Amino acid sequence: MDGVVTAGAPDAAVCPACGEAAGPGARFCEACGAVLAPAGASTTPDGTAAPSTGPADAAAGVARPAAPATPGEHGDPGDPDATVAGAAAPQGARDGAPDAADAEPTPCPACGGEIAPDGYCLECGARAPRERDHVERRASDDVGGVSDVGVRRRRNEDALALGTAGDVAVLVVCDGVASAPDSDRASRAAAQAARDLLVGGLGAVEAPAPDAGAWSRLLVAAGHAADAAVRAAVDDAASREDPPSCTFVAALAGPTLLVAAWLGDSRVYWLPDAGPAEQLTEDDSLAAELVAGGMTREQAERSRDAHAITRWLGADAEDATARTVATRPAGPGWVLACSDGLWNYGSAPDVVAGLVRDAVDRLGPDPVAVARDLVGWANARGGHDNVTVALARVAGPAGTDVAPGTTAEDDPGTVPTVRRRPAGSLAGGPRTAAPPTA
Repeated sequence: MDGVVTAGAPDAAVCPACGEAAGPGARFCEACGAVLAPAGASTTPDGTAAPSTGPADAAAGVARPAAPATPGEHGDPGDPDATVAGAAAPQGARDGAPDAADAEPTPCPACGGEIAPDGYCLECGARAPRERDHVERRASDDVGGVSDVGVRRRRNEDALALGTAGDVAVLVVCDGVASAPDSDRASRAAAQAARDLLVGGLGAVEAPAPDAGAWSRLLVAAGHAADAAVRAAVDDAASREDPPSCTFVAALAGPTLLVAAWLGDSRVYWLPDAGPAEQLTEDDSLAAELVAGGMTREQAERSRDAHAITRWLGADAEDATARTVATRPAGPGWVLACSDGLWNYGSAPDVVAGLVRDAVDRLGPDPVAVARDLVGWANARGGHDNVTVALARVAGPAGTDVAPGTTAEDDPGTVPTVRRRPAGSLAGGPRTAAPPTA
């Protein structure tokens, strides 16, 4: 948040809680919300604010420029898969201003003081909680997900939307591009529009046939619907030099077929109970270009531009046609869709599979509980980005002898799109998303 300027405040303060430098006249730390110089407070001989007690969750955070307040996701009324919105988020620093619609005249939960329009208490500097900080959703007993603001970001720009159509699960995850203000609006509009089209498209068929070509076309249409929803939702900001935008990943998962579609670097993994795990999607990013050029996954994902994406949804997107890939499960397993807030800390498919199996062993097969555990794991490792995990349990076909890992490329009846493009083949320059600081 921007510091509240008061007469007589020090010109240059250092936060006593996290050590971040503050701007001239600031009363509260922009990184963690701790009090810097309450009215009448003394200063030390070097001109910094005297030590004071900050909010209970004032852990060290990353100071980021204040973003404009925008409408947010408030429990998503009317959304059938919303089960817990506004539940207590995992512990950790929560820096930044809430959405404008969240700034209601309610007392500060820490001290009872007045909450300013920027979302911080005028008395103690604590940040008011925001519903979109932590959202848990369930579409069925086998389909659920969690989205969390993480530890270091000022707002949750991720969004997820879940659904079912018969025995087919629908998972959608969108990650707002942090370098473009108001991208939380873009991600929410995209996720909901895509989910609605996918559920409606499957539901329009009396008995949805597990046809990879038809499902791929439906997912491509969902990507276009998501792009149109982004442009409509941020119409007031579409003409900006850096308009709101987001990634897109979606999966349709049935007992005998799994099809995923994507733009950007949000991912879908297939994690069978038996056999090797697989990352189905291939990032649209500079890191993926480096891997295509021969660099190892580890080297590419540690590179400076690892999180610079090359395709996205939004007003300045040159191509909103999602790529698709299909696979036929040989047995039971999990489909996992996630934002890069999870795979930042464990990218390889076997690592992700190990996390899921460990969570299931401890917590049981509830997808929301497992997703919550994975989000907590990412936050415990720094939580430098928003974290979203969506899971669907797949029963697998009955009585089949398809070898584990068989993909749609092996089935002449399916039509997956190409999964890799040559490096440097994209029109225009890459879009750079704010990289994590892990």
